[in-house]
Amino acid sequence: MSAFSSSSPQPIAQGRSEGRRHSILSEFLPESLPLPQSFLATSPVVREILTRDIAECSSEDELGSPSTPASSTVERESESDRQHHHVPDAKLAFHPNGVAYGCGYSTVPIQGLDKPVPNPREVEESVQAELSLLRDNAIIPPPHPRPRSTSLGARLYRHAFSTNVKDHEESVFPGAATETTPLLPEAAEEPLPTPPPDEICEQFEEAVAAQVIKTTWQREAATLIQYSIPLIVTFLLHYSVTIGSVLAVGRLGMVELAAVNLATMTASITCYVPVQGLATCLDTLCAQAWGSGRKHLVGLQAQRMTWMLWALMVPVAVLWWFSEPVLAVLVPRKEAAALAALFLRVHILGMPGVAALESGKRFVQSQGLFQVTTYALLIGAPASFLMNFLFVFWLGWGFAGAAAAMAITQNLLPLLLVMYVWLIDGSQCWNGLSRKAFRNWGPMTKLALPGMIMIEAQFSVLEILTIAAGRLGTTQLAAQSVVVCLTSISFNVPFPLAIATSTRVANLIGAHLSDAARTTAKVAIAAAVMVGSGNLLIFATLRKHLPCAFTGDDAVAQIASRVILVCAVMQIFDALAAVSHGILRGIGCQAIGGYANLFSYYLVALPISLSTAFALDWQLSGLWTGVTVGLAVVSVIELSYLYRADWESAAIQAQQRLASEDVTVEVKFKAPSDGNLGS
Repeated sequence: MSAFSSSSPQPIAQGRSEGRRHSILSEFLPESLPLPQSFLATSPVVREILTRDIAECSSEDELGSPSTPASSTVERESESDRQHHHVPDAKLAFHPNGVAYGCGYSTVPIQGLDKPVPNPREVEESVQAELSLLRDNAIIPPPHPRPRSTSLGARLYRHAFSTNVKDHEESVFPGAATETTPLLPEAAEEPLPTPPPDEICEQFEEAVAAQVIKTTWQREAATLIQYSIPLIVTFLLHYSVTIGSVLAVGRLGMVELAAVNLATMTASITCYVPVQGLATCLDTLCAQAWGSGRKHLVGLQAQRMTWMLWALMVPVAVLWWFSEPVLAVLVPRKEAAALAALFLRVHILGMPGVAALESGKRFVQSQGLFQVTTYALLIGAPASFLMNFLFVFWLGWGFAGAAAAMAITQNLLPLLLVMYVWLIDGSQCWNGLSRKAFRNWGPMTKLALPGMIMIEAQFSVLEILTIAAGRLGTTQLAAQSVVVCLTSISFNVPFPLAIATSTRVANLIGAHLSDAARTTAKVAIAAAVMVGSGNLLIFATLRKHLPCAFTGDDAVAQIASRVILVCAVMQIFDALAAVSHGILRGIGCQAIGGYANLFSYYLVALPISLSTAFALDWQLSGLWTGVTVGLAVVSVIELSYLYRADWESAAIQAQQRLASEDVTVEVKFKAPSDGNLGS
């Protein structure tokens, strides 16, 4: 096991640091970038869980037959795994925790959860990313060289869109021709073979050591688009399951629309968000199990988490069943509370699927099957809309039909994942149900609780605002439902961009390419401004039309249209805050963004929201004014920190952090006298 003392980083060579200390907003970063101690050591809980499972799973049904000695079985499996995983060192293609969809960022970092473990698909993407940068820097020639036109239009086009570094170092308007200037364009050369992966990685390492790797904003923009688009589609598909129920219920009446907002927000805070937070520990455990070569442990970890979540849902189900008296205290209209309680009671049927999906998506994601959840949603989301129509209107179930449609969809999604694993790919990590899944709950709980607490703290503000909207009246609560849906839809564009930015920045920092990481950060911030401006434009121009998609009540639509103007301004800060936190996460300093979020939500946004809504009688507009101000404060804090950060120091500390997180577990096996294998 590699040990690392969390001491100060090694000194940086003067010549190198002079060229790399700049800021995001003005050629980046002076001074130092202090990183929290939690990022300088891997969690001992992770090592404890893996060590115990490796020891306990050394049984004949998983490692060999009774006639096979334990030591030879383990030795042969390890050798096979080493041969199978003999791939070049991956640097540039690790996927983030939120890639499947919607697990979100914890507000405060969880110790030991930022160590990615490569799988063959990620290694392949890493090699392709390295190859792209090598070709951009003319270290490896392109496979199909083309003649370079010297016309002004061609030079302008290359300067604007080419990812080749040389095209941006050359002047668009070169001087007069000389004796060595070619009179005709260079002839096209023969196609060149692509070097093998080992050679690509070797050349990339040499180029990084020689500090000759550069990037362009065009390359980084193309990469962020490539990373973001699939995530945006997946996030929107997942949220459409909720949107389908809201759209159906909104046609039933104002009270029903208010009730569904109260019910879904209560379900999120008491079930969805805690489940997501607890399941974040699988991002590390499943990936580490896969990386260790013991694939059956991937299924065991996912199975254990599923049982744990199902057990924790029993008291939540009881709370939902008897929730009507509690909700009646929160909202003035008893009918809305009764309907919200009905929604929650029906929704209990979907709780097993929620837990199974959170574990299942990490089960497939750890194997590099990142699109499986998207495939499931491509079936589940349209099915959700169809079931809402059938249950609410065709069968006449009304409000309860929307809850039933959502519950069935939540159980359908994990079943689709199971079918994919069973019929297509991923079954190599599943050894069937095991009693071992009911052991070692203590260490896993210890690892999972921080994620749940931090994510819960971040999202609880929305529940408080929903309760406050309920105190303003049923009409205001119904309008709140419309506004929450619209702002959630719009957030599903900058948040995937933030995940993509976090991934790319972390990869470049890990490869010690701090200059390239700064370029990515600048592109991401510019993209956030563009996305936020686009959302602002849509909200401002369609503010009277958007609410009509959710409700036919004129009073609700009128209130929502006024609040949407406030939310339009919020879009800029919402996008900036999301992307800034993604950059901080990429450089290993998400603690700054996490604490900034907690400070801004509870000490800025919440007091302003409540005071303007009730003391100044701005009502729902006041609630969202506070949120807008809070997001503005978050953006200022995070961008200010990035302005002062030292990315060269971040790159050095990232290497130290990864070195400290190399987990090597040695387990000795012996054959007991009864012939069974044991630890």
